[in-house]
Amino acid sequence: MELLAKPGVGGIIEHTLNGVNYILLQKRYKDDAPLESGMIEIPAGKIREFENIFDCLRREVFEETGLEVIEIEGEYESILVEMNGYKVVNYQPFACSQNIMGEYPIMVQTFICRVQGKIISQSNETKNVRWVSLDTLKEMLLNQEDRFYPMHITTLRKYITYMELRSKRDS
Repeated sequence: MELLAKPGVGGIIEHTLNGVNYILLQKRYKDDAPLESGMIEIPAGKIREFENIFDCLRREVFEETGLEVIEIEGEYESILVEMNGYKVVNYQPFACSQNIMGEYPIMVQTFICRVQGKIISQSNETKNVRWVSLDTLKEMLLNQEDRFYPMHITTLRKYITYMELRSKRDS
């Protein structure tokens, strides 16, 4: 039997307070992946059969954090095509990652998004859901990289670089 990678979606959830940029991090707790429990991650999850990727991101963020996604970068630029019994959405995520070895064969497409609501402290898959400043995130990736879920490390580094370039451009 042929085994296939599982498609997933993740969200870099942005928040700015008093001019300081934050993103949401959480600790991973999955019964089916005990070796990964306690790793730091961004909200993410598997896409259900025929589920629109943007709907999946909203669902996963809500299930893991209690927050409602109100904006996903790139969603309004996506193109929907319906013909001959097919409905296809074409989109561009911020980053894509694929596990090609390890416990879990997943491919995650990550989007930058914004939310509203009140954070839950934990769910049945996550604990310690919290806002972390980009400076703190940068320090964590430098000094504690091994505590992060590997699927998200490069994406988070890319985001830090993206935000630094955006900040220079805007100033």
